[in-house]
Amino acid sequence: MSAVRAAARQTFLALRVRNYRLYFTGQVISVSGTWMQTTALAVLVVYPLHGSGVDLGLVTALQFLPMLLFGTWGGLIADRVNKRTMLFVTQSTAMVLAVVLASLTLSGKIELSQVYVLAVLLGFFNMFDNPARQTFISELVGRDLLPNAISLNSVLMNGSRVIGPAIGGAIFILLGDGFRSVAICFFINAATFAAVIIALSLMRTSELHRTPAVVRAKGQLREGFRYVWSTPSIRDPLFVMAIVGIFAFNFTVTLPLFAKLTFHASAGLFGAFTAAMGAGAVIGGLIVAHRSRPSPRMMAFIGVAFGAMILAVSAAPNKVLAIVLLVPMGACSISFIATGNATLQLRADPSKRGRVMALYAIAFLGSTPIGAPLVGYISTTAGPRIALVVGGVATLGASTLLALRYRHRAVPSADDAAGENAAGAVVPTDAEPGEVVDFPGRGLRQGGAALG
Repeated sequence: MSAVRAAARQTFLALRVRNYRLYFTGQVISVSGTWMQTTALAVLVVYPLHGSGVDLGLVTALQFLPMLLFGTWGGLIADRVNKRTMLFVTQSTAMVLAVVLASLTLSGKIELSQVYVLAVLLGFFNMFDNPARQTFISELVGRDLLPNAISLNSVLMNGSRVIGPAIGGAIFILLGDGFRSVAICFFINAATFAAVIIALSLMRTSELHRTPAVVRAKGQLREGFRYVWSTPSIRDPLFVMAIVGIFAFNFTVTLPLFAKLTFHASAGLFGAFTAAMGAGAVIGGLIVAHRSRPSPRMMAFIGVAFGAMILAVSAAPNKVLAIVLLVPMGACSISFIATGNATLQLRADPSKRGRVMALYAIAFLGSTPIGAPLVGYISTTAGPRIALVVGGVATLGASTLLALRYRHRAVPSADDAAGENAAGAVVPTDAEPGEVVDFPGRGLRQGGAALG
């Protein structure tokens, strides 16, 4: 039992920090509501509004269009301002948007054009909220606990992916998939934002590991781009994430169409698909939290497994096997996301972390305006199975290229080391002769407490 307790302490290490516990608790509630709203929005377009795969893809794309066009600006703002204050503003704004969406839906007169407008407004919320949330984690726990906290945050996001769609699915089963049941999901989501606002209010600001704000100056966006381009261990994972984001991470489009067009089922099956993927993601997130070794090489290996699982789901002959296969696919997906996220945050100069994570958000989320309509069109014309195959092949290809590039690199290359050492982010310079040095997120130096 002592070994089990030790493993549990290792896995949940970041939760020993009070501010992070508050953040974690508030996010569990709020993100569950967000996933319920995401599920309900897809149901609204596909069922009551009788939209096509292209319509669903367009609604999904519009939610991330501002991120694609202005995401780096959102990251620069996150570098310049108090992140806790910024989160107060973004979470309050999201609450208002959810109430408006719920009210229009409850009236039964909502139209696709109104959904498009609200989707764009949600996109502007994401543009500011995402880099602020990503970088705020480092202020909550500090550098040493950052890989563990990011992995636990991934567990949170995907545990919520189980809770939210499960509640939404129950509502759809009990009340049907009409306007009223969808509106109830939107109203519940609006209420959940209060949990984050309360958590932020209760935090001890004196215990935050605040990064000095970047002073406003000309050329800061260009500076961020130059920094990323000159640091291969940041640039390469971003490139892979963009490819996977465009072709694979459009499950809010492929899964509802997979349920409706392939298996001719109701919204309940889509809820089951999402919950199964989320359950697998919780498992994958816990594994990464316990044995976190973020690096481009590890990200590549996980990406190969993720691509293989997408192809397996695409070939599932029945809905039961599809649900079963979505569990390991979910585990691979969150391991891929968490490893990429931690790799970038650990290698980024703290003064540029907001801009780096904004580019990550553009690669992962901002690519949706390109990928979602494309995947929706493929699903409608060739079938959801083919859309999944395209995503699986793209993930396998990009991850294989990354694996080949870093196949002999347990540590950064000379170019990486030069860029990262200049940033003061990764490469240790105080190693004693003969000391075994590992890099952040890959365990600590010999004689230190193991965190990886």
